[in-house]
Amino acid sequence: MIKEYARLLVDYCLEIQAGDQLFVQSTTLAEPLVREVYRLAMQAGAHVITELEWREQSRIYFMEAAPHQLEWLSPNSQKIFSEFDAYLHIRAPFNLREDQNTDPEKRKARNKATKAISQIYSNRTADRSLKRCLCQYPTQAAAQEAGMSLEEYQHFVYSACKLFDEDARNSWLQVRNQQQDIVDYLNKVDTMRFRKEGTDLTFSVRDRIWMNSDGRTNMPSGEVYTAPIEDQVNGEIYFDYPSIFRGHPVQGIRLKVENGFIINWEARTGQKLLDEVFATEGARQFGEVAIGTNYSIQMPTGNILFDEKIGGSIHMAVGQAYYQTGGKNTSSIHWDMISDMKADGEIWADSKLIYEKGKFLI
Repeated sequence: MIKEYARLLVDYCLEIQAGDQLFVQSTTLAEPLVREVYRLAMQAGAHVITELEWREQSRIYFMEAAPHQLEWLSPNSQKIFSEFDAYLHIRAPFNLREDQNTDPEKRKARNKATKAISQIYSNRTADRSLKRCLCQYPTQAAAQEAGMSLEEYQHFVYSACKLFDEDARNSWLQVRNQQQDIVDYLNKVDTMRFRKEGTDLTFSVRDRIWMNSDGRTNMPSGEVYTAPIEDQVNGEIYFDYPSIFRGHPVQGIRLKVENGFIINWEARTGQKLLDEVFATEGARQFGEVAIGTNYSIQMPTGNILFDEKIGGSIHMAVGQAYYQTGGKNTSSIHWDMISDMKADGEIWADSKLIYEKGKFLI
């Protein structure tokens, strides 16, 4: 299964070609998958650099880093994100709470120092001059967060990636075709409305670009997304699915929005973190609105890579927009918040009901 996973990542997600420069980033726990990706990328004629983080490396960095170290940028990182052709980030956590006690001032200083590289990354992924993919390697920490044994979690991850299908690549091509019909419809829409208990939110997507997330930038995938017009979001929205941000669990998020700005926010758990996030420049506007379409994923696992794709859900991200959608909001934050639509959810497009109880009607 690891070999099939690697083949999907190299051949389908990143479409590695001879001469491509590929950067693979993960932790030492994902060494089996990194090894097979390396093998296949080399066979394809690529030039490959790998970087494997070890246990508590990030925590030690933020504990020990002095101001001049927080400001220092690796010349390797600058070159990679400016010049390389492809980037694969394999999530393989040792401990999902490892960074939750990081000094927020140190994190803020580091975000400021890396802002220029982040902008290069955003620009290059937007125009696909940098092919990128984010995926998951099953680890004990992720399994525990999901409430599963490691064996159950492995099955969950591989199933969501369609690796049990006879031809995973062909299955994702089918997803691409099916979602393209939805994207083509939404790209003609001006105004949308999300409705469910605790939610009544309207926003404009006029002249914005809906994207077909078909497994090439995230694996697994299964969503369609865009950016709302920044100052044309109004109403209230309730995000009932839990999420983890910077190692902290947050649940029951309610936001009130006027003319694109979040003017009131509260959470059942995690209010302090919510307050910190909304003190960040650009975080009180939305950078993304999306609809999850992967019906192989039906329960939240505390992992945004999977949870935002849940079939029958919507999500909105506060902060940084994806420039390929036409979004303009900039921020060091991009936090996806997810809402279940399967019980009573509705989506209206230009006053027409196009989605009900987790399913498209178009």
